[in-house]
Order: sequence, then C-alpha cells, then structure tokens
Amino acid sequence: MNRAPSHPTLAADALLLAAGRGERMRPLTDATPKPLLTVRGKPLMQWAMEGLQRGGVQQLVINTAWLGEQIPQHFGQVFEIAGQAPMHLHYSQEGVDFGGALETAGGIVRALPQLDEVFWVAAGDVFAPEFVFSAEVKARFKASPQLAHIWLVPNPAHNPGGDFGLSPQGLAMNLPKHEPTTGTPDVPRWTFSTIALYKRAFFNAPWCAVPNGNPLGLKAPLAPMLRAAMDNHAVSAQLYEGPWTDVGTPERLGQLNR
Repeated sequence: MNRAPSHPTLAADALLLAAGRGERMRPLTDATPKPLLTVRGKPLMQWAMEGLQRGGVQQLVINTAWLGEQIPQHFGQVFEIAGQAPMHLHYSQEGVDFGGALETAGGIVRALPQLDEVFWVAAGDVFAPEFVFSAEVKARFKASPQLAHIWLVPNPAHNPGGDFGLSPQGLAMNLPKHEPTTGTPDVPRWTFSTIALYKRAFFNAPWCAVPNGNPLGLKAPLAPMLRAAMDNHAVSAQLYEGPWTDVGTPERLGQLNR
C-alpha cells in the first residue's frame, strides 16, 4: 500500500498536470514525455510554468508518470527566470508510486496533501502563453461560495460541440452535448481549457469519493465531479479568448512551431 505523501510544511499555490502518456503524439512521445516536447524554443510545460510564476506562484507541484523521471531531471527543484521570484518545484510521482497516471482527479487528490486551501491547476500539454494567473481573481474566488472556478475557451476544431455552458451570472452549466431544437435559442457550449482554481473542499465528499492523498492510487476522472458540482451551482466560470491550443497531436505541435 502506498501511503498518502506527507508534506506538513508545504502548501503549494498550484499543480501542473504532466503525467499523461500522450498516445496521439506517438512516436514523438515514445522517448520524451509530451510536456517536454519543444514549442517555440522551450519545453511545452515551461510556458505554463512561466505564467504561474508571473502570477506570483512560489510553490508548484508537478505530477508525473510516463517517462516522469525526465521532468525533475530537466527542471530540478527551483525554476528561475530573470526578474521573477524563484519558484520551488515539488513532484507527485504517480509512475513511481503506482506504475502509471491516475487520471486528472486521481492525480489532483494524490497531490492534495501538498496543496494549499485554494490552488491553481494547469496542464503541461496546453499552450496558453498570454493567460494571466491573476491574484485578484484567485482572491475573489476564495471569498466566493463556489468550490471551483474554470476558464472556458471558444471551441477548437477537434471539439466543435464544446463541454459546458456559461450562465449570465457567471456559473458553469452542465449541458448535454447536443440539445434538440425546441424553438428557443440554443445555449452556447464552450470548451474547458483545463485551467482552473479549486478549493480543497471540492475534493471531499460528496463530490469526490477518493480519499485524501489517494493512498491506493485510484484512477478518477474530473469531468463527472465538475458536472455534479455544476448541477449544484458550485462551479463558476469565465471565458478566455486569448491564444490557446491543446497540443494533442503532432499536427497541432507542428502548427505552433511553424
């Protein structure tokens, strides 16, 4: 049995997801984890790391699995960029502990003992170089009754149906992929960017059935949890219309590098 990681003095501001296999990126990911593939001269995940650092994040947890040893070998324990405060790096090594990735919610819960009461989550395989990890937005969310705050983006070609709706009150809406025509205007669906703020309470019952720290290494997806919380008006959202790419295929990677 793998016990929950113990980090009593650590309360990280953010988690960067970097554990996936990247099957659709093969053969590029046969020898390199997808977040370390080069985009415009630097590792793909570094774009998110720099954004988090600009937003004031000083303690970052990175979860790893597939070829995960390469990520701490590349970045080490401290990430430094001129003009910014050093960002200390910590690792949640799902591959070492359980032999593979735990899916999004399973990975977040595994890292939860290392995370603060409110924390950012971003994805190491998403390119959003202009996204602002705003301390003001984080403070507003912390003071709100919501348990999660997510950013939605205009639907890319590979997800034309979108994921969630957005109410005039700024709440994320759990809508079916396709609504029959009823004579009333259809509510637009937007795509979940993967960028979000969460409160630790979101990963407790009744929303999450995985025990804190995920000591058994249970795999758990995030979308069903979000949809259940949306049905209870517990997820706020806003639209982000800056550059954003889910770098899921060699073709999308090539487009970014052209």
